[in-house]
Amino acid sequence: MSTPLRVVLASGNRGKLREFADMLAETGILFEPQSAFGIEPPEETGLTFLDNALLKARHAALRTGWPAIADDSGLEVDALDGAPGIRSARYAGDDASDAQNIARLLGALESVADVERTARFRCVIAFVRSAEDPSPLVGEGVWSGRILRAPRGDGGFGYDPIFAPECPTELSAVEGLSVAEWPTTLKHQYSHRGIALRAWLGQWRRQRE
Repeated sequence: MSTPLRVVLASGNRGKLREFADMLAETGILFEPQSAFGIEPPEETGLTFLDNALLKARHAALRTGWPAIADDSGLEVDALDGAPGIRSARYAGDDASDAQNIARLLGALESVADVERTARFRCVIAFVRSAEDPSPLVGEGVWSGRILRAPRGDGGFGYDPIFAPECPTELSAVEGLSVAEWPTTLKHQYSHRGIALRAWLGQWRRQRE
């Protein structure tokens, strides 16, 4: 029997921690949040989601000596030229709440027609075996949809209450609903983070074969 992989998760976002715990539950991977080691997150100075994911993963690995995994994710709105993008968590200010970020975004889109409110969630996951790992494993996921005119639902976190994903035929039952109205298991299956995590897991498992 192989030894379980022990990883530090480089995030302090409770919503992300909860989703990682749910999605990694059956993989045999054991992880601890960086807060368990007293690690403060680094300043996110990267210019892309990948830059910031690697920065956070290497920071956590350096301070723990453990392999580390991090994600950087956000919402890209076409009518705002891709904003808020990598600034998604800080769109309304460095210490902004989810509600404040949502309010600013809805204000910016107030005069934008429904047909032009297209957007996507993007997630990049980076895994490093050590702080100096020259070959990190990276997974990326994109989830397309549109921005609603008001928040709906009480599930999820971040911009979930105002994001209605594009739905394939088999998901007609949730067509038009916000992510915050989706069942959690369904969100994990189709979300940007779920796609990115499965892409990373595929690489990790192939390397262990």
